[in-house]
Amino acid sequence: MAEVALLGTGRMGAAMALRLAAAGDHVRVWNRTTASARALVDSSDGHLVLAETAADAVTGADAVLTVLADGEVTRAVLLSDAVQRVLTPGTLVVDLGTSGTDAATALGRHLGDAGHRFVDAPVSGSVPAVAAGTLLVMASGAPEDVEAARAVLGAFAGEVLRVGDVGAGQAMKLAVNLVVHDLNAALAEALDLAERSGVPRPEAYDVLERSVVAAPFVKYKRAAFLDPETPTAMSLALVAKDLGLITAQGRSTGAALPLTEQALARVRDAVDAGWGPRDMADLSRFHAAADEPSDPQTESGE
Repeated sequence: MAEVALLGTGRMGAAMALRLAAAGDHVRVWNRTTASARALVDSSDGHLVLAETAADAVTGADAVLTVLADGEVTRAVLLSDAVQRVLTPGTLVVDLGTSGTDAATALGRHLGDAGHRFVDAPVSGSVPAVAAGTLLVMASGAPEDVEAARAVLGAFAGEVLRVGDVGAGQAMKLAVNLVVHDLNAALAEALDLAERSGVPRPEAYDVLERSVVAAPFVKYKRAAFLDPETPTAMSLALVAKDLGLITAQGRSTGAALPLTEQALARVRDAVDAGWGPRDMADLSRFHAAADEPSDPQTESGE
């Protein structure tokens, strides 16, 4: 049984914590919003332990997993004086968020200098994949550190693929998310085109889901594209964050990403119009409403 600290109890972090506990690990959870972590602990039938601070969570941990909103937050938490004072030398730190290559490189350098092991390990998949234990992890770091992480991540990951040294995991995650977010934007346009041409949205989606473009994303986002009341899985605000990281990576490496730059501009338009909290699939509704401004909060019933 491993002592695991999990920092970040959003939808993905919460699902991971429950899988870790079910696998027999002793799991302490922390979140910047304490109420979120407390609700998770209260629902876990005593299988999870609430930590009031990040430092409390990581004290004595064999492995520290972070599932935080972005690289800036992840760096601020892990490199804080309070956390650094209590981390045991040699602690395995695994970042599962989409933090960006700069954050991963900085974390690897600072944690390594402090005598800790770091694995940059963003994921591909959603909460159902975590619950089913089929999540894909794109891990980067020293081979022996990735192997150590594999033993912990096996509680919820179907595959842990080492893709290189620290930073390569984030680069690969950005490449994967480029396809996801560009596909999301393409679906939004396709549905708008079909509806304006007289094909009802459900029928249009039936065709898309059975066509050559029917990637897993198209299948598992069906409910969100067809029902505006579907709970948000990934917000448009987070999509804008990801696309910002992707396009910045393109510029820093010299990769031309014209389609993705256009997708970012469209998503930012939606966020600026107040659609930031809405699910990424609601980009299709933003397309439809673009010529007829409306209150997105009223439209969704939120």
